[in-house]
Amino acid sequence: MKQNNNIKPNLVPPITTVKHALDYKKTLQTIEPNVQFLMSLYLHPDITPETVIEAKQAGITGIKSYPHGVTTNSGSGVVSYEQFYPVFEEMERQDMVLNLHGEVPSSQDSDITVLNAEEAFLPTLLDLHKRFPKLRIILEHCTTSAAIEAVKQCGPTVAATLTAHHLFLIVDDWAGDPHCFCKPVAKLPSDRRALLKTAVSGSPKFFLGTDSAPHPAISKRGDKVAAGVFTQPHAVSYVIDALQMGVESGVLTAGDVTKEKLENFLSGYGRAFYRVENPGNERIVLRSPASAVEDILTTQDGKIEVVPFRKGKMTWDVQWVK
Repeated sequence: MKQNNNIKPNLVPPITTVKHALDYKKTLQTIEPNVQFLMSLYLHPDITPETVIEAKQAGITGIKSYPHGVTTNSGSGVVSYEQFYPVFEEMERQDMVLNLHGEVPSSQDSDITVLNAEEAFLPTLLDLHKRFPKLRIILEHCTTSAAIEAVKQCGPTVAATLTAHHLFLIVDDWAGDPHCFCKPVAKLPSDRRALLKTAVSGSPKFFLGTDSAPHPAISKRGDKVAAGVFTQPHAVSYVIDALQMGVESGVLTAGDVTKEKLENFLSGYGRAFYRVENPGNERIVLRSPASAVEDILTTQDGKIEVVPFRKGKMTWDVQWVK
């Protein structure tokens, strides 16, 4: 988040107008004026081709799709993509980005659950790419080897993000820990291995997207916990930790993890896909010894507490230098 941050539009109410997006951007800039916030709209029936044109002129980067009911604040999400084909056509003309939360809603009749919802969505990704081959599409927060392979099948206008936490997690982790529960849920060890290998593959189609969600600690406890993992304070460190663990477990070799691949995965490839210029005035330096992740973070007024991912675990110290 030091220089650029892609902002999720699933607020309450969702960001479906250009004015709402710009007002939210103004609020964010008062908090952190040195960050370039990449704003997006929430795909919703209120979004029209005319909205797309207005958004492009206002500097909004793209539109994000949330399938109905699959994740936090997705109650206004997409049921069918066909009604949005005119919107996608205009996005293609305006060279905007379509960000996809790649899952389908759970269905007992179709035998769909959180464990196979991502894989069931992949035919939709391939169909959208076929219909709109020039539309820049990002399949966000991939969790399966099947998703990785689907993105590889697509042309250069389709990319995908990997999160720091999915480089660590498998299903057993979130099944017993609400602070590891997110959507899409982490899957099998074989999927995690695929993600780790992809992160250091050197392919420009794959880059870091943190999907960090600072849910209040109280919302991560109880009968129905909020979906989301808070990684933002240590996102870069987590990636390094995960890759280091990958080397130690034999999934990766030390030679797989190069400075060039790290720079591109962490920032270069994403910046290129979004066509954001690199100011080039700051760099990341990892410092040793490592320090422990905070057990809990509290807002200045003391009213909200958030539990970071891997609380209490040792992680690298990161410094920004000019």
